[in-house]
Parts: sequence; structure tokens; C-alpha cells
Amino acid sequence: MELTADRLENYKGEIRKWKGHERARFSLPAAAGQRWLSFVSLGVGRAMVEVVYYVASSLDGYIATADGSVEWLSRFHTAGEDHGAGALESSVDALLLGSHTYEFALKLGQWPSPNTPSWVFTHRDLPILHPSITLTSQNPGEVIELLASRGLGRAWLMGGGKLAASFHAEALISRYIISIFPILLGSGVSVFAPHSSGADELRFISATPFKSGIIQLTYEQALNA
Repeated sequence: MELTADRLENYKGEIRKWKGHERARFSLPAAAGQRWLSFVSLGVGRAMVEVVYYVASSLDGYIATADGSVEWLSRFHTAGEDHGAGALESSVDALLLGSHTYEFALKLGQWPSPNTPSWVFTHRDLPILHPSITLTSQNPGEVIELLASRGLGRAWLMGGGKLAASFHAEALISRYIISIFPILLGSGVSVFAPHSSGADELRFISATPFKSGIIQLTYEQALNA
């Protein structure tokens, strides 16, 4: 069954009915094959996976220091405080990360998520810590279509900022969960690397404060009216 513009609009209407759900999903008719998601205007026939950009950031918008360190995060560890990373990981079908983010695992010598298929975006020949990891030089859109073809409906975009900017440029991020830590770094790796993409309106979902001073902001890609 061909996915025409009219059918795409009907499917968008179905998604609107599910607004507010943590995992809005729907199925096309059986002849259409895999599950598809559409949170933004994608163009007829383009498969989408729900991509969640979940990351910790300083108040001034950096996810790491200039030398790539994230040791400052540990200053705000508070016993019993749950920011939802575990729940998110258990809910996703795939992990997406850049090579510098992957290198943190390389330093540890082990991969912490062996049960989740993971794609590392890189042009370098890096060591593969586990068979669940795929090194890829494809662009984000190509990888997302690959995930959709395999029936993988939700992915955690783990960073870094350069990869996040590439996903944003292709309008592939469905949900943003940014935990703002009460610290100013002054410089470092930005939540999004500089890019030329236009303004992108988001829909506010929640702001959750924690005893540590962290505030977790959640936004979704705004659906076209």
C-alpha cells in the first residue's frame, strides 16, 4: 500500500489523538509493513523512529568541559535521586552516540548496555567492545530508516553535541530531555554544536526539580497544525 500525502495526514491525526503519551505509537495497515512514527512534517513515505535526546547540561549549555570531561556531574550525586536514565534505557530499542561519547566506554574497557543494539557514528576504526555495537559512517537519516526497517521504534540519542546537531538538522529528534545542572562551565562541548538549521518550535511537557538543584526539562517536537 502506497503511503500517500492524504494517508500521511490521517496518520498524523492519529498521533495527535495520542498526545501526552510517553510512547505514542500507531500501526499502518498490515500491507504497509513496519511500524512508523511521525511527529513532524517528514515528507511522504519517510520512516521515523521516536528519537529521544536525553542529556545532562550545565546551566550555560555545555555537556562536557573543553577537554571532554564530565567529572563535574558527580558533584551533584544525591542518594535516592532518580533522573530517569534507567527507565529510559529499558524503554528504548536502540542507542545512538558519537565517537567521543563512545570513547568514555572505551576508557572503562566494557560496554554497559550489551542487551541494546547500539550505533556509533564515526569515520574512525574504533575498537568494538561488544557484538551489539555497530560502527557507522552513514548519516542520521539513513540509520533511522535502517532502525525502522528492523522494527526498532524508539532510540536514545546519547550525544554528543555534534551528532545531536546533525539529528536536529534532519528533524529527527522527537523528544528532548535536558537535565540542567546548577553549574556554569564557561566553555566546553555544547548541547548542540553550532549549526545553520532554522528555528525549531518545541512543545513544553514538564519541568521537574530535584533536591540536588538539578531541573529536568522535557520538550517535544511541535506537531504542525
